[in-house]
Parts: sequence; structure tokens; C-alpha cells
Amino acid sequence: MSTTLRVAAVQAEPVWLDAAATTDKTVQMIEDASRGGAKLVAFPEVWIPGYPVFLWAYMVQEQMPYVARFRANSIAVDGEEIARIREAARVNKITVAVGFSEKSGGSLYMSQVLIGEDGELQIYRRKLKPTHAERSLFGEGNGSDIVVADTSLGRVGALNCWEHLQPLTKYAMYAQNEQIHIAGWPCLGILGYVQAFTPEASMAATQTYALEGSSYTIAATQIMSDEGALVFPSPDGGPCPVYTGGGGYARVYGPDSALLSTPLDPCEEGLVYADIDLDHIAISKTFADPAGHYARPDVTALLFDARPKRPVVYLGNEPKAAAEKSLVRMPEALLYSVEKGIGEIVGDSTLVESP
Repeated sequence: MSTTLRVAAVQAEPVWLDAAATTDKTVQMIEDASRGGAKLVAFPEVWIPGYPVFLWAYMVQEQMPYVARFRANSIAVDGEEIARIREAARVNKITVAVGFSEKSGGSLYMSQVLIGEDGELQIYRRKLKPTHAERSLFGEGNGSDIVVADTSLGRVGALNCWEHLQPLTKYAMYAQNEQIHIAGWPCLGILGYVQAFTPEASMAATQTYALEGSSYTIAATQIMSDEGALVFPSPDGGPCPVYTGGGGYARVYGPDSALLSTPLDPCEEGLVYADIDLDHIAISKTFADPAGHYARPDVTALLFDARPKRPVVYLGNEPKAAAEKSLVRMPEALLYSVEKGIGEIVGDSTLVESP
């Protein structure tokens, strides 16, 4: 396996609340990234059908028309939109990471998939804990969603947005020897007046992730144009009340936290590229490997339950629909505890039912 490759991060505007049109745009950008020499391209959080900015802009009763359209344009992991993206990855021989609003039964989840250059799913995960207002619309993931996959490019993982502010979640990822990390972010041009939500704060969290985990970290972000802000108009017909313009901050950071890509203007759509060499990770880990030689398991350790959870446990035969659910290969169940000692692996690689 070659240790050098080119990666790309998306900085673009979705076609708001339109899953079909955003999928068309996704396929086009996959083709663009492949022509640009990238072996991996990363799309933002909830790229399809666009991040639900209305959650932050309006009272609950005022959100309902947007909620209805958003739900109607949320997609299934085995639906035609993901199938089209998988085919685009296969045809263009490129690995693709994409965030989407997943419709599963009556619930929505903030999901991500990693699709290999052969078009096969390598990761299918849900955001562990939606942030603040997001919890009024989305359900939660579980421990099986904290996953790093072995791929032809290296060990790749993904998190969404403020999962990069959850120290224990990050530590569980670091302990899986992640080499390439996908950081999915929404449009960072909303709520910029709240310090914690500023682009600078979000990129600081992303850069910190690269430094702590000694991983190449690819941050993909949405943007919102003046026209896009009018999809969620204020009562007087003006732009979305939380819109502050632009919001694109796509970046690629190295394992020593260095910025490797050339930033675009925050209002500009496009791809940012970086050429990476996985061999450089070893140098960074020589200085600090927080889940390895730099750990103190005799003082602090993480309990990580990676088992998938289901809301219904059948004591008899499962209904046919439940029994026919697709199977997703998950990595080793990793259990980090004081009793077992940090980093000890408990369990084997198995096929488990997707959550």
C-alpha cells in the first residue's frame, strides 16, 4: 500500500432541502475531485439535503413547514441517492465520505458513510449525540458508531461537528490508530455571533484533533449564499435570521497540526487539496501518542462499549423485516477499562446488524 496520496475537502452549498439535486451536485464534485487527482474526497455534515439551519432560526411552531420538507428529502442508507454516490465512487475510482440526514423508520439521524473506490460501504455511522437544537429533530447513535476502518488508503474514521468537542469520543477514535480523519461540519456562517460557534472555534477544534490524534484531518464545510439564505426567510421576507454570510472553511491539517491546504474564500465553492504521506504520522506519534506511550492507564482510562444497541430484543423469531436488515462489517469491539488495561482488545471482528 502506498503511503502517499492526494485528498480533497468539499466547500460548497447544497441544494437546500432537495435530496435529488444535491445528489446530482455530489456526483459532479466526485468527478471533479477525481480529475484533480484525489484518492479521497470528503463532504460536509448533513450535506444531503443541507444542514437544517431552521432549527437555530425559529421557534418550534415556526419550524414545522421546514421540518416537513427536510424529512421528505432525508434519505435511506440503502436508497437510490447513496446508490448513485456509490456508483460514482466506483466509476471514478475514488473513496468518498459523505454526510446525510438518514431516514430510518420514523426517525432521522445525522449519518456519515465512507464508500471505497470499489463502491462498497466501509463505514456507516450515526452522530453519537446531536448538538443542542439538533436533538429536537435527530436521534442518537451508539458505541458501534465510533469506528475506524481499514481501507486501501489506510485507517480512516469520521465524526461530525461538535463530536470533535467530546474528549472521550475522540479518545476512543485515537485508540483505534486512526490515520486519516474526516471532520464533517455544517455551514460555519450561522450563529457566528456565539463565540463557541465561530469558524475560528470550529477550526481550532479540528486542528486540535489532528494534533492529539496524530492524524491527517480533513474538514469539509457547507456554505450559504445570499440566495440560499432566502430558502429560510425571516417573517419580513429577508434572509434567514441567523445567516452571517459565506461560512466555508474547508481545510486539511497534518498530524503535527500544520495547515496543508490552500484555503478558499469563505463564500467560494470548490475543493481544497493536500498531498499527504502516512509515514509522517510516525514522527508525530514519537512525540505524543495519547492512547499509547503517552497514556497513564494507572491513573485514567476510558470505558468504551462498542456494542450496537437495539430498542427491541426478540426472545422468539424476529419479524421478517427485522431479520432481513443489511449486515455491515464492524471492526473489533474495543473495550477500554481500568480492569482490562488501556487499549486491550476484547472481542473479534464480526458481522453485526446495522443499527
